[in-house]
Amino acid sequence: MQRLDELEAQSVYILREAYNRIDPLAMLWSMGKDSNVIVWLAKKAFFGRVPFPCVHVDTGKKFKEMYDFRTRYAREWGLNLVVGDCPPIEAIDPSLPPAARSAARKTDGLKALIEKHGYQGIIAGIRRDEQAMRAKERVFSPRGLTGHWDVKDQPPEFWDQYKTDFPPGMHIRIHPLLHWTELDIWHYIRREEIPIVPLYFARNGKRYRSLGDQDITSPIDSNAATIDDIIEELASTRTSERAGRAMDHEHEDAFERLRAAGYM
Repeated sequence: MQRLDELEAQSVYILREAYNRIDPLAMLWSMGKDSNVIVWLAKKAFFGRVPFPCVHVDTGKKFKEMYDFRTRYAREWGLNLVVGDCPPIEAIDPSLPPAARSAARKTDGLKALIEKHGYQGIIAGIRRDEQAMRAKERVFSPRGLTGHWDVKDQPPEFWDQYKTDFPPGMHIRIHPLLHWTELDIWHYIRREEIPIVPLYFARNGKRYRSLGDQDITSPIDSNAATIDDIIEELASTRTSERAGRAMDHEHEDAFERLRAAGYM
């Protein structure tokens, strides 16, 4: 598909620009579908290897299938895997709703990793079509050193011209999949035969459309047991991709507060 070729080329360009301009650089790897596509694209961009660390901010609450996937493919893909723990829930802002408070552990865990390793830039696999706040992102998004995101103070990116020269002391988030859609991701996974966590496929009438922590992620009703089935299902569904994420059903500003504080 021409669209997939164009998206792939754009993402490869962004990854190479980030690697050329930002040091030290790391990439988030959650073992989700988007995250695995990012790893795949990085391997393409850099001739079969990922030249920067792949960071997993681990809450300790992922599904067993996700940890099994991490163990296998970190080895098979030759990744420099960096795993960071998250603070306990008691250390998180108690004014947040329960699921958002649980998710916020990842934000503080990421901040600790950035401080420990001095990462100036973090690559993440977010997409604009996932959630309204993410739709306001830039490909190269400047942040404060604490990860704080000011949505009103972001550089223009007209005609895909990216600002990559930022002053010292600025932290940058890079989003190579920002222009992709959920359907694009699945078409690309099918074309490239990218491995994915089996929880995405239906079992007993249920499957996970988005993967997070076990206690705040629920499956959806589905009989899509293959990638072709998933693509067909998505072509007609009106259900949100994050319908199974508990925090997306909490207070209207919960996700906005998380994003402003540095949540991916």
